[in-house]
Amino acid sequence: MQLTRSLVRASRISPDKTALIFHDRRWTWHEHASRVARLAGALRTLGVGPGDRVAILAHSSDRFIESVFAILWAGGVLVPLNARATPGDIAGMLDDCDAAVLLVGADFLPLLPTLRAGAQKLRHVIALDDGATPTGTIPYADLITSSDETPRAETGGDDLAAIFYTGGTTGPAKGVMLSHANLYANALHGIAQFGGHDERTVYLHSGPLYHLAAGSRVFTTTILGATHVVIPRFTVEGVLDAIKTHRVTMTAMVPTMLAMILSHPAFEHADLSSLSFLVYGGSPMPEALIVEAMRRLPHVRFGQGYGMTELSPACTYLEPRHHSLDPALRHRLRSVGRPAMGVDIRILDEAGHDRPTGEVGEIAVAGPIVMQGYWKRPDATREVLRDGVMHTGDLGYLDRDGFLYIVDRLKDMIVTGGEKVFCIEVEDVMRKHPAVALCAVVGRPHPIWGEAVHGVVVPRPGASVTADEIVAHCRAHLAGYKVPRSIEFRTAMPLSGANKILKTVLRAT
Repeated sequence: MQLTRSLVRASRISPDKTALIFHDRRWTWHEHASRVARLAGALRTLGVGPGDRVAILAHSSDRFIESVFAILWAGGVLVPLNARATPGDIAGMLDDCDAAVLLVGADFLPLLPTLRAGAQKLRHVIALDDGATPTGTIPYADLITSSDETPRAETGGDDLAAIFYTGGTTGPAKGVMLSHANLYANALHGIAQFGGHDERTVYLHSGPLYHLAAGSRVFTTTILGATHVVIPRFTVEGVLDAIKTHRVTMTAMVPTMLAMILSHPAFEHADLSSLSFLVYGGSPMPEALIVEAMRRLPHVRFGQGYGMTELSPACTYLEPRHHSLDPALRHRLRSVGRPAMGVDIRILDEAGHDRPTGEVGEIAVAGPIVMQGYWKRPDATREVLRDGVMHTGDLGYLDRDGFLYIVDRLKDMIVTGGEKVFCIEVEDVMRKHPAVALCAVVGRPHPIWGEAVHGVVVPRPGASVTADEIVAHCRAHLAGYKVPRSIEFRTAMPLSGANKILKTVLRAT
């Protein structure tokens, strides 16, 4: 399994088909493959050899995707860096992976003095965007025009393809090591289990490509020989405009992004007629939100993927055929689907024994998508990876039909007065209130109960709602100990670079 082989195939079978669109730049598959091969040649001239780490710090663009494949084409290891991290943390990631080369977007050029000071092995910096380049950086466009195409490296299979850094909120970020085979298996799983998308697909990358939930779609779309459409960062207006302008047929979002679109005034007048498939994942999907989306976008098929960076990233799929509003089947919308092909999912108790069907325990995953481990972190690897089985830290259960239901992250579960409260359940109820656009639940310290349930709400534009009304709504649907003891209103949620709600920030404020 060689990730670059899919690029060769697409360029041979559809050389004149549009491969990549970013603003006013458009590239055919032949042009795209040629630019990748030339950039790979330039990287080799700069000393990049098999296994060398090459990092990218930039917003999403056509050049980000070109760089991904050029690094792999040269035999290097891709290291996408979180653009939302602090300069010190970014420097730490560069130093941790011993990055030899950094491709950096214009918005991040001011960080270079800090990054160079903190990354001991960094030899070359490439300025990704057009315009003035600081002293000591190499213009990206010059590398493309001045370099010859280089033969493709024969790396693949279990060779290391990428290091994606994850975590970092409570300590240094960990580098997740993923092989060509890991990422290829994930792409094939999505193609096979979602179905209905092929080389005619026009895929919109609306999430940050440095995050694997979005970045993995680069490989899926290329394997299909479909068309990439890229916007630099998520905005509701940007997504709606891109779908209309480029006749996008497929995209993926985390639930927060979907909620922001559905509650935005522009949604009612948007031309989404070309959109036929929407994939969601990255964080728990409230049942109320997916039901609303299905009703307001009746022409769109929906699919869900659940997983984490350590799983390349998806291990289960809720297929379009299982998205039903039929009362007899609707309960499946609360699930994250069934295991991907070749993937084994077990539910374990604290002693590592299998829990019976329907009972909650830790989700453990085995299969071709499981990471190789954490870069330079053997102890951290041993904590979660045992005999090839990934212990996720998520709590869930399997029903008798093999559907997986997530009840919470172990670290997010609230224990109040000795009772366990799963945040996802409370959030789903809160989200059903018609005035709620976004919501989250966290535990707050309590002198008697240990923790108290605290709800955070962003109201829909123009809506008026009180804390008492939210509490009354929850009390009508939840046991008393699960009802929020306090409600906080905000105009916006703190979001990660992948647009997921940052509960660590909510707990701290």
